Amino acid sequence: MIAEIGSNHNGSFDQACEMIEKAADAGVNAVKFQTFKAKNHYSKKTPKISLYKEDIYELIEKLEIDRSWHAKLADLCKNHQVDFIDSPCDSEAISIAVGVNMPIIKVASFDMVDVRLIDEISKTGKAVMFSAGMCKLSEIETAVNICRGNDNHKLIVLQCTSVYPAPVNLSNLNAMETIRRAFNVITGYSDHTMGDHIACAAVALGAKVIEKHYTLSRKMEGPDHAFAIEPNELADMVSRIRDIEASLGDGIRNGPSDEEMEFYKNARRSILSSRNISKGEVIQDHDIVIKRPGYGIHPSMIDFVIGRTAKTNIEADCPITWEMI
Repeated sequence: MIAEIGSNHNGSFDQACEMIEKAADAGVNAVKFQTFKAKNHYSKKTPKISLYKEDIYELIEKLEIDRSWHAKLADLCKNHQVDFIDSPCDSEAISIAVGVNMPIIKVASFDMVDVRLIDEISKTGKAVMFSAGMCKLSEIETAVNICRGNDNHKLIVLQCTSVYPAPVNLSNLNAMETIRRAFNVITGYSDHTMGDHIACAAVALGAKVIEKHYTLSRKMEGPDHAFAIEPNELADMVSRIRDIEASLGDGIRNGPSDEEMEFYKNARRSILSSRNISKGEVIQDHDIVIKRPGYGIHPSMIDFVIGRTAKTNIEADCPITWEMI
């Protein structure tokens, strides 16, 4: 479970630290940031994007993280027993990620076509996680093949919809299975929908990783706050996901669990006598009935009970066992 802080630190180191601490309290496994420089990220001539009020280059410039924070943030994450993950967007940022020993390096959906970036990240030997928003299957294949060509097989691909917030009908959770079968990789879901129900559904469908944008308050200024989840909601989401994980089980059907045994014996049906049956009587269909409890012979054996002889007196309404006939 990854809490995506991204740029929701709003340029404040103290806020970044508070977000890590509250995410750890919520029970996540990791927090993730984004490290970019506007000059390497966007052309100043990029047309206006309708979602944002201001020029995208100027907005991205405001959202840049101070790269001197990383070592301190990594230490804080270590102290709170959460992994520190990043989406580095240039060579310097990749080096920083390696330098602070990030276990996973993320490639954002918008960077999935940057073959040089993916090549450089995969050569670090770190696990590589991709968000596949907007991607054709062939583009995911290219990214996966670059990594495997560099002998990096520690790959995770997240189904994602690159809309903020994303409408639920575009979630396409079944694409996780498509990706898993196509490339034999770990799959998960990077969630941009409102609430947590779609992320929870993804876990039920087999997602091994969930990434969710996270904020201290949706009322804060900034492009990624309005659709993000707040700390108390994050804790609730983690709790629900852990319950779903626990509920999936191993898929084996092998009779009652230890916890079911009382009901198995007392509330399941078996073969009982419908009247007093005397020793030596041949049991007829009308002499027996299938009802609870389950101490008698299994109902599937009823045709093998009919026609047998009672070895002892059997009282009415008693479970019939093999020893009695």
